[in-house]
Amino acid sequence: MLRIWPVLFIVIPLVELYLIIEVGSVIGALWTVLLVVLTAVVGVTLLRVQGFSTLNRARQNMEMGTLPAMEMMEGIVLAVGGALLITPGFLTDTLGFMCLIPVTRRAFIRYVMRRSIIHGQGFYHHTRTHYDGPDNTGSGQNQGRTIEGEFHRDD
Repeated sequence: MLRIWPVLFIVIPLVELYLIIEVGSVIGALWTVLLVVLTAVVGVTLLRVQGFSTLNRARQNMEMGTLPAMEMMEGIVLAVGGALLITPGFLTDTLGFMCLIPVTRRAFIRYVMRRSIIHGQGFYHHTRTHYDGPDNTGSGQNQGRTIEGEFHRDD
């Protein structure tokens, strides 16, 4: 995954330049600039509304005594969407708006969560094909099972 980042930092600006030039040749340079600025303004406004909505849902969950896990993940995706929206260009604006739409935002979060496992204190990308269990016998009996419970350390 780390090998793709340098490529993205080269490819995305080139695609953005291409799209801006193509749109500018169809609707004109002034209208293209106004459209890029308009998408940024509308995006930041929507980001503010969605951010406050997510914050209120998180606060309600905490008041009810539940962990606002989905709201925390939504906050991260909203922050990424906001960064994409203030970046000039049509591709980044499209991706940013997709981060603001609740349906696509939650679908993206569910996709990332399915491809990740929680291990210890953080998230790690799921690379194993199966889980052998704590005894590592290779039997594969625990494959696909989630065991819920509580943990506390007795020191």
